[in-house]
Amino acid sequence: MQFGAVIQTHPPAARTLGLAKLAEQHGFEYFWTFDSHLLWQEPYVIYSQILNETHRIKVGPMVTNPATRDWTVTASIFATLNEMYGNRTICGIGRGDSAVRATNGAPTTLKTLRESIQVIRELGNSRPVEYNGATVQFPWSHDSELEVWVAAYGPLALKLAGEVGDGYILQLADLDIAEWMIKTVRDAAEKVGRDPMSIKFCVAAPAYIGSDVDHMRNQSRWFGAMVGNHVADIVAKHGANSSVPKALTDYIAAREGYDYNQHGLAGNTHAEFVPDDIVERFCLLGTAEQHIEKLKALKELGVDQFAAYLQHDNKEETMRVYGETVIPALREHITATA
Repeated sequence: MQFGAVIQTHPPAARTLGLAKLAEQHGFEYFWTFDSHLLWQEPYVIYSQILNETHRIKVGPMVTNPATRDWTVTASIFATLNEMYGNRTICGIGRGDSAVRATNGAPTTLKTLRESIQVIRELGNSRPVEYNGATVQFPWSHDSELEVWVAAYGPLALKLAGEVGDGYILQLADLDIAEWMIKTVRDAAEKVGRDPMSIKFCVAAPAYIGSDVDHMRNQSRWFGAMVGNHVADIVAKHGANSSVPKALTDYIAAREGYDYNQHGLAGNTHAEFVPDDIVERFCLLGTAEQHIEKLKALKELGVDQFAAYLQHDNKEETMRVYGETVIPALREHITATA
């Protein structure tokens, strides 16, 4: 299993850079950030500095969207970073959430998402693609490599992820829900003739190493509200009796609203409805041993990467324990002498 760290690009940018360097030092392979240009600092500018001051870690948005950026511009950014720093980028993408809603917009259609993935991936891999009625290609881009991973919850979005995604991002760590989501994506891939095992699976969720259960829950409760915001859209579209597991949809009954000014923030005022059991199911909280146990279960389900949201007050210590204890426990054990 590989590991990523996920943060918001709050100022100062030097703090984001420092966390990225620390993540690499502790063995994380990926450093993801939110991509909401109104709420936080511009991530792609910061990626360039991160790549310049690190050696191997990959960077990318979790997640970007097709609405707030021209697709060819997005692809150009990735291809440029790859030319400068050696294919160390990855693109997570979805229909759009905080980036579009904070500017009074709306998520794109799945058709638009599908088309954007094709354009971004082909250009990001130095290949020509049809765009606005013309065949376009970066004449300056050679040997760029870019994977596009799709973030999704709803049945139709999961189908899209299986049909066109290089990877799938599930933003919660509940074992039962993850099993259903992974199977749904793989089934969709198989139906269109893709190798279902070729799709990479990333589970992204808050990870907090500690012993004070109440404090850890309260630092992570925001995540249940964020997930609930997506789930509310699914329920509104497909109804409460859709194929999506009840374990994901039932808990939002007490949800009253969502304030994007507090998006992803510990202690926000719109997360009170999220019950303790949801926080514990969706997140990884507790000792290193408890994290390892759950991560091994996720690995058994087919999860290739765990990306730890670090929007809490214990970022550095959590990364340290992951680097010294958790990550080594999930690596293949190789002996020096057989």
